[in-house]
Amino acid sequence: MNLLIRAVQIIDASSPFHLQIKDILVKDGIIVSIRHHIDADWETEIFNAEGMSVSPGWFDLYAHLCDPGYEYKEDIVSASKAAAAGGFTGIAALPDTKPVIDSKSGIEYILNKARGQIVDIFPIGAVTKGCEGKELAEMYDMAAAGAIAFSDAQHPIAEAGLMMRGLLYVKKIGSVIIHYPHDDSLAPHGVMNEGISSVNFGMHGVPALAEDLMVVRDIELAEYTGSRVHFSCISTKEAVSRIREAKQKGIPVTCGVNPVHLTLDDTALSNYDSNLKLFPPLRTPADMEALKAGLIDGTIDVICSAHQPQNEERKKLEFEYADPGIINLQTCFALANMALRDSMKTELIIWKMVDNPRRILGLAVPTITESSVANFTIFDSTASSEFSKVEIKSKSFNTPFTGMKLIGKPVAIYNHNQFQIN
Repeated sequence: MNLLIRAVQIIDASSPFHLQIKDILVKDGIIVSIRHHIDADWETEIFNAEGMSVSPGWFDLYAHLCDPGYEYKEDIVSASKAAAAGGFTGIAALPDTKPVIDSKSGIEYILNKARGQIVDIFPIGAVTKGCEGKELAEMYDMAAAGAIAFSDAQHPIAEAGLMMRGLLYVKKIGSVIIHYPHDDSLAPHGVMNEGISSVNFGMHGVPALAEDLMVVRDIELAEYTGSRVHFSCISTKEAVSRIREAKQKGIPVTCGVNPVHLTLDDTALSNYDSNLKLFPPLRTPADMEALKAGLIDGTIDVICSAHQPQNEERKKLEFEYADPGIINLQTCFALANMALRDSMKTELIIWKMVDNPRRILGLAVPTITESSVANFTIFDSTASSEFSKVEIKSKSFNTPFTGMKLIGKPVAIYNHNQFQIN
C-alpha cells in the first residue's frame, strides 16, 4: 500500500528529522520520502497527522499472552489486536502458558501462530522446565528456534545455584534472563504491600524486603557470572537504589517498570477492588517517587505493560482469593504519559518503549529515515478520552481503568506493510 502522513512531528533521536514536522511517504512498506511537503497521487492513502507525533513502533518487553492453554483469557490474535490498539508493533510473549514454553516446539508454535499479524510477537523461553524452578529447560534449543530471552515469568527462581547456572547458559548464548524479583518465603500469603494500608485493610502484606533481597541476590550473581539480568517490574525504592549502584559499578543489569506502579499507591485498595490486585503489589507514595526518579536518571530502562489477562471468574472474588493481574496493553502509554509528563519529555518516555526494550533483547531498532522499513506508531500525547469497556480488544476485562479519563492516545500503527487506525 501507499500511504502519505501529513504534518507529523517525528520523535526519533536516531533520525536526522528528529523533532521536525514533516510529511512521510510510505510505499510497499518502505519509507521513500520525508519532506516538508509531498504531493500524493490518486493511489495514495492520505492520513492527516497534524498535531500528532510519530515514533518508531513501540515494543512491550513483558506480556502474558496466555496462548497455548489459556485461550479463554487471551490468545495470540486477540493480544495482537490489543497491542495494536495500544500502539505496540512488537511484543515479547512470556512462557507461563499451558504447556509452558520450555522447548523448541513451544517456540515454534508461537512463531507460527503469530505469522501474518500486524504486531510482531517474539517468544520468551522458560528458564526452568515447567517454570517450576527445579531443572533448567532446553535453553540452547529454544534459542536456536527463535527464543529472544528467557524467563520464568512470575515464578521467581528461588534457588541461587540454579539461577547462576541459567545465567552461565545465557551468557554463552548471548541472551538475557528476565527475572521477577520476589522471595516468596517472606510473604507466602501476601496479597498487597505490607505497611499501614495492609494493617488498616486487614490483609496479609508483601514486604518490600521480598523484592529487595532478590534484587540484591541477582545483582551479585550477575556480577559473578558476567551475565545479563533484566528485572521485569520493580516496585520499591530500595530496588531502584540497588540497581542504580549496580549500574554505576558496571554490573550488567537492567530493569523495567509497570506504569500502574507510577499511577496508584496501596491506598487505592481501600475499596478492595480485585482488579487492582497485581504482583508486584501497589506500593507507597515514596516508592512511586523513587520509580519516577529512576526513570528520569536512567536507572529504569523500560516501561512495560505487564499485561496479564484474567477471566471474570478469577477476578470477581474476594480480594484475597482473586488472581493477580491487569490488562494493560491499551492503557500502558496513557498511564505512563500521565504519570511522567510533568517531569519527563515525551521523547524520553517513548525511548523507554522503543529503543531500550529492543536493545536489551538484541533486536534491531526501527528508525524513521528515508529508505528504511516502515515500522512506526502515530500518537497524540495531549489527546484526552474516556477509556470504555467497548474499546477493549483483549478477551479479558480485568482493568480498574474503565471509565477513567486518560491523557495520551496511540492513534495508529504501521508494520509489515499494514496500516491500522485505532
